[in-house]
Amino acid sequence: MDASAPKGTGPFSYTAAEARITRRRVLGGAVGLAGFSAIATGIYAGAIETQSLVVTRYALSPPVWPAGHKLSISVIADLHAGGPDMLLPHIRRVVDAVNELRSDLVVLLGDYTASYRLANERVPYAAWAAELAQLIAPLGIWAILGNHDWWHDLTEVRSALAGARIPVLENDAVMLGAGRQRFWLAGIGDQLAHPLGKGRFRGEDDLTRTLAQVATDDPIVLLVHEPDIFPRVPARIALTLAGHTHGGQIRVPFIWPAFVPSQYGARFAYGHIVEEGRHMIVSGGLGTSVIPARLGVPPEIVHLELGA
Repeated sequence: MDASAPKGTGPFSYTAAEARITRRRVLGGAVGLAGFSAIATGIYAGAIETQSLVVTRYALSPPVWPAGHKLSISVIADLHAGGPDMLLPHIRRVVDAVNELRSDLVVLLGDYTASYRLANERVPYAAWAAELAQLIAPLGIWAILGNHDWWHDLTEVRSALAGARIPVLENDAVMLGAGRQRFWLAGIGDQLAHPLGKGRFRGEDDLTRTLAQVATDDPIVLLVHEPDIFPRVPARIALTLAGHTHGGQIRVPFIWPAFVPSQYGARFAYGHIVEEGRHMIVSGGLGTSVIPARLGVPPEIVHLELGA
């Protein structure tokens, strides 16, 4: 640059001092904008997305599902009833939305109450169970238990579901439907029921015992809380339904898979998963855990059509 060239000439020119001021303003503005964006994102994640509700639909015909056998299922996973984000009005919205779907079958995949430190308002067990008792489906409302049910007030959860006349499948299989529309609904015990320390657990799951109760060649729908059992699920099972992961709950790009509560990371985090011809759907769930916020994974009801 020519040292003799005039400074501060031309319509867009500025002095060195002005340049420093401009850079400071730009940097300051960028930091301020980033801070504002973080605050806005936090507000959205905590106050807006947690209160939303979507219906995620799947239509599939797994290889072992009989042609012409149509079955609709609505899935409620990880309710985590409690404040600030899953109070009774929101639970009523969930129940009303499920009933509007008019599914043949409704299944509940565990973790019914909020048990983390930031849960600032308790929803009584009988209250959330009374709302779930309003669910309607011709083939019934069926439940399994999740890890938080085992870790916190298991007796209360069992009592609440029994009071709502919602049967719990724990390493059990029941025949539903009639004639050519028959199928088995199986549910296993929780895989993380008993913490042993240092990230180790002893489960209540017994897949072998559960499948031993299947006495016919009719197709099987399997309910599990944690999806990590999927590699051991035999091809005999038409569809596995799972929850637990919340779909990652806070989906920050490149970071979120490390926080998915699964030994497989993002592999079984969310959605329709097909491996070696076996099908599993993992629900993003409804409530929250650890912190009362969701980002990129809004609360969802899963509605699926088998044989579509």
